[in-house]
Amino acid sequence: MRFVIVTGMSGGGKSTAMKMLEDAGFYCADNMPVALIDKFAELLAMPNSGIQKAALGLDVRADQSFKDIKKIIASLQASQYSVEVLFLESSDQVLLKRYKETRRLHPLSSDGDIMQGITAERQLLTSIRETADYVIDTTNLLTRELKAELDRIFVNNEKYNSLMINIMSFGFKHGIPQDADLVFDVRFLPNPFYIDELKHKTGLDKEVQDYVMAYSEAHEFLDKLSDMISFLIPNYVKEGKYQLVVAIGCTGGQHRSVTLAGELFNRFRNQGEYGLTLRHRDIR
Repeated sequence: MRFVIVTGMSGGGKSTAMKMLEDAGFYCADNMPVALIDKFAELLAMPNSGIQKAALGLDVRADQSFKDIKKIIASLQASQYSVEVLFLESSDQVLLKRYKETRRLHPLSSDGDIMQGITAERQLLTSIRETADYVIDTTNLLTRELKAELDRIFVNNEKYNSLMINIMSFGFKHGIPQDADLVFDVRFLPNPFYIDELKHKTGLDKEVQDYVMAYSEAHEFLDKLSDMISFLIPNYVKEGKYQLVVAIGCTGGQHRSVTLAGELFNRFRNQGEYGLTLRHRDIR
C-alpha cells in the first residue's frame, strides 16, 4: 500500500492537493490527530480493506503534537508501510495575501496577527520539512501546474527532483520581480514595438516570435543561458534549493521577453526531472 502524508504551511495548498490525490484514486482522510496515524495505517493495511493508495492530511492545530510526528513516521517506515511525506509551502508574502483574500484567521494567530502565525508555523514545521520526501513550493504555481506536478509524482511515478523552475517574462518599466533569483535583460534586441504591424501583438504571436528569433543574437543568448541553467540546476538541487525563478525582461514585457521566455521554456520542458512553469507577468 502506498501511504502519503500531506502536510505543510497553512494556505500552502494542502486542501487542493488532497482533492487532486482523491481524483487520482487515493483514499483521503484529512485533519486527523497525530496520535491516531498509526492506527489509521493499520486499518488501511488490513487484507480486506481493498485500499492500495491512501493520503492523510495533517494541519497545524492546537491539539496536535507535531514534535511526535517524526517518531511516528519512522515507526511506520520501520514496519510494512510505504510512507511518503508531501510538504506544501509558499512564501510569507503569498500566504499573507491568501489569508487576506479569504478573510480567515491563521490557526496559530489567536490575536489576529497573521504574519506572527505564519512565522510560528514555519518554525514548528521545520523538522518535518527537512525530512519530507517531496517539497512543492506553490508560490508561483497555478492550480493546473500543481496538478501536473502531483500527477508526475503520484500517478506517472516519474523521478522526483525537488527543484521547481519558474520562467517568467516581465517589463522593466513595471519593476523587476521581487522573487526572481536570476534576472536577464533582453533589451539589446531590436524592439518589435516600433514595427507598426507588430506593435499591438505579443510574443505569443508567431509574427513577433519570427521577428525576434530572426536575429542570431537571440539564438546565441538562448544557447548561453540554457547552458548556464543546465550547469546550475544540479548544484542548486545539491544545496537543497526548492525553487528557481528565472526572469527575462524587456521594456514593456510584451514582445522580446515573452518570446525568449517561451523559447527557454521549450528547451527545458521535456527533460522531466524537475517541475517547470512559464508565466508572462506583464503581457496584458
